[in-house]
Amino acid sequence: MAEATPIIVPEGATGVLVLASGEVIWGRGFGAEGAAAGEVCFHTAMTGYQEIMTDPSFAGQMICFTFPHIGNVGANPDDVEADNPHALGMIVREDVTEPSNFRSVEHLDSWMKKHNRIGLSGIDTRALTRRIRGKGAPNGVIAHSADGEFDIPALIAQAQAWPGLEGMDLAITVTAETHYGWEGGVWRLGFGYEADKPLPFRG
Repeated sequence: MAEATPIIVPEGATGVLVLASGEVIWGRGFGAEGAAAGEVCFHTAMTGYQEIMTDPSFAGQMICFTFPHIGNVGANPDDVEADNPHALGMIVREDVTEPSNFRSVEHLDSWMKKHNRIGLSGIDTRALTRRIRGKGAPNGVIAHSADGEFDIPALIAQAQAWPGLEGMDLAITVTAETHYGWEGGVWRLGFGYEADKPLPFRG
């Protein structure tokens, strides 16, 4: 019986995307360490990555952003659609740089760590997008390990074992457990949402 070909981790690789087909795509991890299985999709937006990551419609998915500069405006508590990201992780081309926007409150890397979400940079996102467009959205595992050590056969098995989104009831996962009342008023640049003012009584 032929011996299995040893898996060589490229120098500097601390992240990997493993598809259920067995394809292995190496990159540089950021955000939280660990591994998450889900469906790989792509998004073409040039802005609004926080809104996209927290959009409930992306639950169970990791997002390949086609725009190369993701994270350069940082993160803030206003540009979200939910308190926690529903997307499992993000895949980007360029390393996340220091924020360059006056509305930034924290680095995207720290925001991802805080919400236990995995990021992967250094990926040919155009090639991955073409692969998704041509063959459909694949199941996969995104993983980040600062020491660059990965059990690739186990990750492939994890990707292949993931059941896929079809028939999965994600409404249970993304639906809030309680009612929330809107208390914000008008949003103003540099100030955020004003405290809501009660309407004057009209007798």
